[in-house]
Amino acid sequence: MSDLQIGLIALGVLLILLVLGFNWWQDRRVRRKMQSHFPTSEQDPLLGGAAAAGAATTASGAASRREPGMGGDAPRKEGQPAPVDPGSDADDAEEPDPACEVVIEINFAEPVRGADLLPYMQSLRHVGRKPMRVFAETDQRRHRARVHAGENYASMQLAVLLANRSGPLTAIEWSQAWARAQDMAERFDATIEGPDQQAVLEQGARLDDTCAALDTQVGLTLMLGAAQPAAEVLSVARDTGFVADGNRLAWPAENGVTRFTLSRADGAAFDAGMGGIERLYLLLDVPCAPADSRAFGRMVDVGRDLAARLRAELVDDQGKPLADGSETVIDERLQVLFEQLEQAGLPAGSERAQRVFA
Repeated sequence: MSDLQIGLIALGVLLILLVLGFNWWQDRRVRRKMQSHFPTSEQDPLLGGAAAAGAATTASGAASRREPGMGGDAPRKEGQPAPVDPGSDADDAEEPDPACEVVIEINFAEPVRGADLLPYMQSLRHVGRKPMRVFAETDQRRHRARVHAGENYASMQLAVLLANRSGPLTAIEWSQAWARAQDMAERFDATIEGPDQQAVLEQGARLDDTCAALDTQVGLTLMLGAAQPAAEVLSVARDTGFVADGNRLAWPAENGVTRFTLSRADGAAFDAGMGGIERLYLLLDVPCAPADSRAFGRMVDVGRDLAARLRAELVDDQGKPLADGSETVIDERLQVLFEQLEQAGLPAGSERAQRVFA
């Protein structure tokens, strides 16, 4: 074997060692970022109490609620606290809700500009069918419910909803949330922390069981007979007191929360197309509507007014005319449900209830 061949072999061995060393260094760097998970509390903030009689579950006190925000120009609901101006010394009032959300913490090695984070906010809105909310802490230790371009951030928190009407948080959805957090950590040299997956899935399942036992909707139907122009129906509904709410119309309470909704039977928007409307649905979504001693009776009153204006017939969800006094009986039953929702830490019409019953 010539000296040239021996040299080439030695060089090849050296290159292999260099590649193995580089791979080891990369693996060690990733492992440092995947720090050990912080422990979760044995007491569930929402579902830790003993089960109540019937469908309700006793719960501890509800945590304060905060609306989601992905950027400085995110819309704000009526009654929601106004966001703090960027650079303010005051903390934002909104924060994760431990009763229905689980948090993944992202800690940056060095403060990161909000302008650099904002392009990635869109990918942090949902995982599967579960919404996520983003919170952050500035390098001045100020809590933010939104990321602002003009601030620097020491950490971010991803709050993932544990359950909604699509079911409990799944292993796939949790894995997606963790992967999004890990991607942010890789991009901005950060470490991530979060609870154990099994504990998260069990907490989501418990919350889903409670919500399923309390989830109730009550509907009425307006039979218009001959098709009526959508524009005319929309005009009558607005004159009655309904306001726009996506494809449907909403009857708002004094605080702006929707009491019940009106929608077309075909699910289309009221201003969609030129076709007429033959049937309308009134829906009282009990957990999402504010508690009211006449929650159903109020919807019946409005339904009868609409029926008179539209020359329509008001029937129940079985297609039968409403029996005299039926609204009183149903309202009495709903009062029990409102109390059970309150006991479970899900007050009817609250932001938490609207989040998990979405």
